[in-house]
Amino acid sequence: MSDWRMRPEAVRVRRIVGVERETDDIRTLCFRDELCSGASPGQYVMIWVPGVDEVPMSLSTIGRDGVSSITVRAVGEATRTLCGLRPGDRVGVRGPFGNCFTIVGISPLIVAGGTGVASLKPLAEAMKGRGLGPTFISGARSSDQLLFRGRLERLLGDRLILSTDDGSCGFRGFASECAFRLIEEQPFDAVYTCGPELMMVSVFDAAEGRGIPVQASLERYIKCGVGLCGSCAIGPYRVCKDGPVFTSEQLRIVRDEFGHRRMDPSGRMVEVGH
Repeated sequence: MSDWRMRPEAVRVRRIVGVERETDDIRTLCFRDELCSGASPGQYVMIWVPGVDEVPMSLSTIGRDGVSSITVRAVGEATRTLCGLRPGDRVGVRGPFGNCFTIVGISPLIVAGGTGVASLKPLAEAMKGRGLGPTFISGARSSDQLLFRGRLERLLGDRLILSTDDGSCGFRGFASECAFRLIEEQPFDAVYTCGPELMMVSVFDAAEGRGIPVQASLERYIKCGVGLCGSCAIGPYRVCKDGPVFTSEQLRIVRDEFGHRRMDPSGRMVEVGH
């Protein structure tokens, strides 16, 4: 009989083995978990903070050496608690869940905004492992909010393009605006994106105009992670199970919701914000 504790939906208690301070309000938490080490870029885990809440988090490191990580911005009670953890503290882990990015073509463009870079860093690493040289746009509000800059520079060299809203580093403007220019200038055959939804909509529309297939990692309010509760629904899909990565074909189907509306924790439809 198989060990139930090794099923993705089972909660495993894991000890934090390392904490990296990325910015004033963002931390990367490292932990050892066999199932996460076998995950694919784009998949996510449910992280249980005892006594507080359980929240979905993209895997920002998929460590074949057994060490994986999540990267957390302190925006609510659960994420503030996570950002305050220290090595030796424990969390509950379920997953990995959802689908993953599919590497296609030979000239990919990756567009990341804010903490969206967390799910795209493992994708860039996987592409490099296959001998591809992706162009990677990493966007943030300001230079002090750029995540994984050193690691991405070592991985990608001059194929890493930095973009800041305030112009404090690299391209001045939104990552999507930087992407528009590159898409006009270079023959990309696939676009991958994760970040603020309005940014992803803009990138998707620009790529559609050029006939370039897109894969976008969407965020919705996920409670169960296994497709039961419906809180993460977008059109006919459940982000927790059918996503979080959606193709151009799927994005066309949900285009009236993508970038426009989503369900809040109470199930009420609200506008998608920045």
